[in-house]
Amino acid sequence: MAIDVVTSASFVPASEILSQTVEAILEIVVSANDVLFKKDSFKKLASYLERIVPVLKELKGKCFSNSESLNNAIQIINREIKAAKQLTVECSTKSKVYLLMNSRGIVRRLEGTMREISRGLSLLPLASLELSSAIVVEIGNLCDSMQKAEFKAAITEEEILEKIETGIQERNADRSYANNLLVLIAEAVGIPTERSALKREFEDFKSEIENVRLRKDKAEAIQMDQIIAFQPLEPLQSFYCPITRDVMVDPVETSSGQTFERSAIEKWFTEGNNLCPLTMTPLDTSILRPNKTLRQSIEEWKDRNTMITIASMKPNLTSGDEEEVLQCLGQLKDLCEQRDMHREWVILENYISVLIQLLGGKNRDIKNRVLVILHILTKDSDDAKDRVAKVDGAIELVVRSLGRRTDERRLAVALLLDLSKYNVLRDSIGKVQGCILLLVTMASGDDYQAARDAEEILENLSYSDQNVIQMARANYFKHLLQRLSTGPDAVKLTMATAIAEMELTDHNKVVLLERGALRPLLNWVSHGGIQMKSVAVKALRNLSSVPKNGLQMIKEGASRPLLDLLHLGSSSSALREQVAATVMHLAVSTMSQESTETAVSLLESDEDVFMVFSLINLTGPEIQQNLLQIFQALCQSPSAAYIKTKLTQCSAIQVLIQLCERDIGNVRLNAVKLFCFLVKDGDEATILEHVRQKCIETLLRIIQSFNDDEEVASAVGIIANLPENDQITQWLVDAGAIPIIFHFLRSGRLNDSNRSQLVESAVGAICRFTAPTNLEWQKRAAEADVIPMLVQLLDSGTTLTKYHAATSLSRFSRSSLQLSRTIPKKKGFWCLSAPPETACPVHGGICSVESSFCLLEADAVIPLARVLQETDAGVCEASLDALLTLIEGERLQNGSKVLAEANAITPMIRCLSSPSLRLQEKALHALERIFRLPEFKQKYGPAAQMPLVDLTQRGNSSMKSLSARILAHLNVLHDQSSYF
Repeated sequence: MAIDVVTSASFVPASEILSQTVEAILEIVVSANDVLFKKDSFKKLASYLERIVPVLKELKGKCFSNSESLNNAIQIINREIKAAKQLTVECSTKSKVYLLMNSRGIVRRLEGTMREISRGLSLLPLASLELSSAIVVEIGNLCDSMQKAEFKAAITEEEILEKIETGIQERNADRSYANNLLVLIAEAVGIPTERSALKREFEDFKSEIENVRLRKDKAEAIQMDQIIAFQPLEPLQSFYCPITRDVMVDPVETSSGQTFERSAIEKWFTEGNNLCPLTMTPLDTSILRPNKTLRQSIEEWKDRNTMITIASMKPNLTSGDEEEVLQCLGQLKDLCEQRDMHREWVILENYISVLIQLLGGKNRDIKNRVLVILHILTKDSDDAKDRVAKVDGAIELVVRSLGRRTDERRLAVALLLDLSKYNVLRDSIGKVQGCILLLVTMASGDDYQAARDAEEILENLSYSDQNVIQMARANYFKHLLQRLSTGPDAVKLTMATAIAEMELTDHNKVVLLERGALRPLLNWVSHGGIQMKSVAVKALRNLSSVPKNGLQMIKEGASRPLLDLLHLGSSSSALREQVAATVMHLAVSTMSQESTETAVSLLESDEDVFMVFSLINLTGPEIQQNLLQIFQALCQSPSAAYIKTKLTQCSAIQVLIQLCERDIGNVRLNAVKLFCFLVKDGDEATILEHVRQKCIETLLRIIQSFNDDEEVASAVGIIANLPENDQITQWLVDAGAIPIIFHFLRSGRLNDSNRSQLVESAVGAICRFTAPTNLEWQKRAAEADVIPMLVQLLDSGTTLTKYHAATSLSRFSRSSLQLSRTIPKKKGFWCLSAPPETACPVHGGICSVESSFCLLEADAVIPLARVLQETDAGVCEASLDALLTLIEGERLQNGSKVLAEANAITPMIRCLSSPSLRLQEKALHALERIFRLPEFKQKYGPAAQMPLVDLTQRGNSSMKSLSARILAHLNVLHDQSSYF
C-alpha cells in the first residue's frame, strides 16, 4: 500500500479528503489481518475505524468548503488515519523481534491515535450539518468508546522487556539467563527455537538495529544488541582446520606458524610430506605446539552454542509430537553423557520438572529415555535430587514405573536407588502407596541387578521403624528381625508389638519363626520385665497359631518357659490368659503331625499333665477354657492315647462332670466338649453295637427328668457325638427327641448369664435333623423353633457349637429359595384389595422362619458374621456357607447389602489367610463378586490387600489369577502394572 494515499486537507476539497480517508480506513481493515505482531490490537483498531466509515460517508454529502470547524476536524481525522496506516505497514514488514522490543511504543501509538480520532470526531459541527439522529448518536458513542479504549502489552512481553532492562543495568552475562531469555523471545513472537530459524530472524533484526543506529536511538540500540548476543554464533574462519575443513578439536601450531588439527597434520607428516600445506615452506616435523588460546576460544564457542541448544530444546519436549520428543530426548541424553558441565546446564534450565511430567505419558520409549536422563542428572547431584523433591508427584510417577515392563522397571529402580540416598526424598519414597511392596517383590525377582538395587533401596529406607513395619507387611522381615534381636529395648518392643498386632498370613508367620523371631521372644518370656513378657507372649500367640510354627516352638523348647509362667502364681491373670492361649495353639499344632514324623509331645511327663489339668480348678474361667481346649487338642494328637490314659488316672471325667454340674458359664461348654471327645474317640462299630433304641430312650429320659443343666448337656453331648446314622436319627425322631431337646433349650433357666456355653452338644444333636435331603425332619425342627435358638447359639456357643449351628442354618437356608412363596397377583379392584405382602429382599417371595427357614427372617445374618471371626477354619467355613446362600446367582446385589449391614465382609477377608484351602477359595470367589459393586470395593478393599498379595505368591494357579485381578481392581498397584 502507498503511504501517500491520504493527502493533506489544505489543498484538496473536504469531500475528496473524506473519500481518501474512507479508502485508507478500508485498507487498514484489510491490512490488520496481515500484521506480524499484536494482531488482536490491530483488529480492535480496525473494528473502531469500520464504525467511522458510515459517519464519514454521510459527512461527505454535508460538507461546506467555508466551514473552518469542519475542515479542522477532518484534518485531525485524516492525520491520525495516516498515522494508523503507517503503523499498520510497519507491523506488517518489520522483524518480529524488533516489534517485540518496541511493543510498549506500539501500544502508546495505538492509544494516541484512538484518542486523537475521538477528538476529531468530537469537533465536528453536528448542529450545522443536519446529520441523521442515528449518526449523531453513533458519533457520540464512538467518541466515548475510543476515548476509553486501552491497549496493553501482554504479560509475557512485559516480562521479556523487564529481563532485558535488568540485563542491561546489571551487565548480566550469565548463560542460563541468556538462554532462557532467547527461548522466551522465540515463543513470544511465534518463531521456532531451532538454530536455523533463530538465525534467519536475527539477521532481519540486525537490519532493524542499523536503522535504529542511524536514528541515533542509543537506548533502543543497546536493548537490541543485548538480544543479538543471545543467538547461536557461526564458527570463526580460524576455527576451521585448513586440511579437514572441520572445526578443530585439538589445534596445534607448526614451525611455520600455521595452525592445524593435530590428527590431520600428523597424518600429513606420516604420508611423507614435510612442507606446510598452506605456505609450502619446509617444516620441522618434530615441532607441534598446542594452540591453547585458539582451543579455548573454540571450546567457549561450543559451550555457548551448546547452552543455547539446551535452552531451545525444552519447548520441543512438550510439543505432543512423540517422534520429536524422542529425538529431543536422544539429543539431550547425548549432551548429558558428554560433560559434567552439560548436565549442570540442563539442571539449571529446569528440565527436571518437564522430564518428570513425561513419565505420566503412555509411550514406553519416552519414559525409558526420561528415566535414563533423570538417572544421569541425579546420580551425583544433590541439586538435581532437590529439584526432583520439589516436583509434585515426582516420586509417585517413578514408583509407578516399578510395576511396568522389565526394561522400564529396571531403569526406575536404578533411579530410585540414587534418590533414596537423599534424605529429603527418602521420607517421600516410603510413603508412596505400593512402593515398598513393589520393591520387596523386585528384591526376590530373577533380574539380578534390579533385585540388588531394590534390596539396597530397602536398606536405605530401613532407618524408619514405620518403613520396617511396612516391609514386614510386604513379607520382607530382614530389618524387623535385625531390630528385634539387636536394637535398643524401645525398638525391640516396637518390633515385637508389630508382630503381636500385625494380621500376618500363615506364610509370614512361618517365615518370621524360621528367620529367628523365636529366640529373642522366648528370652523375654524368661527374663524380661512385665511389659516385655506380655508383648512377647502376645507375639508368640500370634506366631503359634500356625501349626508348623507351633510344632517348631515345641521342638525348640518353648513349652517349658510358657508352662512355668502359667504355673507361676505371681503372674497376672491377663498374662496367664495370654500364655494359656499360646499353649493352646501349641497343643493344636500337635494335631497336624504327619504319621511319618517323629511325634512331638507338648506335655512329655506325667507331672506336666497333672499340673496343667490341676490348674483347671485353680484359675479363672478364661484360663480354664484355654486349658480345657489344650486337652481337647491333645486328645486329637498322636499322644491322644497317652493323654487319655493320664486324664483317666487323674479322674478327669469326674472333674469334667463336676464342672458341668457347677454351671460355670465359660468353662462348662469346654468341659462338655472334652467329655464328648472322650466318647467320640471310641470305636464307631462299638458305639453302633451298644447304642440301640433303648439307649436312645434312656438318654432322652435323662434329658427330660434331670434338673441339672450340666448333666443334661452331657447327655445331649453323648447324643451329639453319636455317628450320624439314619437309623439312629430315625430312632431319635420316633422317640420324640426334637421336642424334648428344644423344650430344654426354650426353658427359662437357659436364658440366664450361664446359658451360652452349655449347649454345644445339643446343637450337635440338632444338626442331624437339618439335612436338606429330608424336608420332613427340617420341618419338624423348624416347627419346634429350632432356628431362632440356633441363631442365639451363634453368639453364645463354643467353636463346635457354632460349627453345628452354622451348619444347621446353612442346611436350612439351602431349602429357602424353593420354599419361599410366590407373591400372588392382584385381582379385582386395587382399592378394595388387601395390602400387598412384603417380599423377602433376598429370596424375592414371601418368607418366614417356619415355612421357608429364611435367615433374614430369623435375624441370623449378623450372628453368622460374628462366627466368621473364629479361629477354627471349620466353623468359619460353615458360617460362610450359610452366608453365601444369600448371594447366589442374581441375589448378589441385595444379598451383599445384607452382608454389609451385618458386618460380614471384613471377616470374609480374614478367611483369605485361613489354612483351609476350601475356605480361602470360597472367600476369594465371594469377595471377587462382592467387589464388583463399587461401594463395597471402596469400603473393604484396603483390608483385603495383604492377604490377596500373599495368595498371588502362594495360591494355586486359579487363586493367583483371581487374587491378582482383584488387586488390580482395588488399585493396590497401578492398574497397568504387569508384575504379577
